[in-house]
Amino acid sequence: MEAASHDDSFPTRARVADAILRGGPSTAARLAVELDLTPAAIRRHLDHLVAEGALESRDQRVQGQRGRGRPAKVFALTDLGRGQFAHAYDEIAVDALEFLRDSIGEHAVKQFASHRLDDLRGRLTERLGEVEPAERPAALADALSAEGFAASTSSTPAGTQMCQHHCPVAHVAEQFPQLCEAEAEMFAGLLGTHVQRLATIAHGDGVCTTHLPDPTIPTHSTSSPHAVPTPLGKVTS
Repeated sequence: MEAASHDDSFPTRARVADAILRGGPSTAARLAVELDLTPAAIRRHLDHLVAEGALESRDQRVQGQRGRGRPAKVFALTDLGRGQFAHAYDEIAVDALEFLRDSIGEHAVKQFASHRLDDLRGRLTERLGEVEPAERPAALADALSAEGFAASTSSTPAGTQMCQHHCPVAHVAEQFPQLCEAEAEMFAGLLGTHVQRLATIAHGDGVCTTHLPDPTIPTHSTSSPHAVPTPLGKVTS
């Protein structure tokens, strides 16, 4: 196990932040195992990253009955923390999408935005396939959390409001909203009803918020730009 020294502290902190960027909000215990660090070393790095504003800690969401004791803390990247990774990768991604748009057209960007979600769409379709329609919004949020999106839901009179506290493409989506639109269309396909985006990290909001209507209530409205009623797992183009 690594006993982090002063000389390697900054590279190790970058590894900690990178692990959270790639895997989503994580507990100290999980990070220690993943990065082969001692509990004392991982806590020291996490405390430093929280102090400088790159990470924030919150109680871990527990499914089912909570056991004794306080819930474990999970550590998530803040906007400041995400910004430390954004520039090099995002500049290349933006350049590539600009080239695609300018050389082929806007439709190519839209097709790419949908294509990049194919693997995720497949995994989510598998997880939601055996779930009753009324339970799909909550199941979708749980599945997205398992994928690192830190999603949560709350009930509304018209259905469910889902919040995603992490977006790995937020900075690119600022210039190419097709990425957000493709994700919303994916949600619509998975739920078999229209969905409506209320806020996005890419537009400067704190979280990505999506209204998910009750899938058991038929709707004929397609006024939303993200209104794409389709069978489970299928998305219209």
